[in-house]
Amino acid sequence: MAAARIRWDRIGRWALIGVFVLVLYLYIGPSRTFVSTYFEAKRKRADVEELRAENRRLNARRAALMRPSALEREARRLGMVKAGEKEYVVRGLPR
Repeated sequence: MAAARIRWDRIGRWALIGVFVLVLYLYIGPSRTFVSTYFEAKRKRADVEELRAENRRLNARRAALMRPSALEREARRLGMVKAGEKEYVVRGLPR
């Protein structure tokens, strides 16, 4: 009965490959996280710019509605009338 020889060179190669795979895995994980975070931040910056544009538009509308004539025009568009005025509803007009 011959004793089985341990092939240390093969064990060493597999251990080296295992360490290489582990190091590679430890580099890939954070790299994927970095890339996904970068693209998410890019989307969020676009969202923020869109919200800023909407905010500017709403501030301009608010400033326009501060004038009494514009406020009255908007109220009449919504169907409101002044106190003491008679309201008439006209139907069937072509657009």
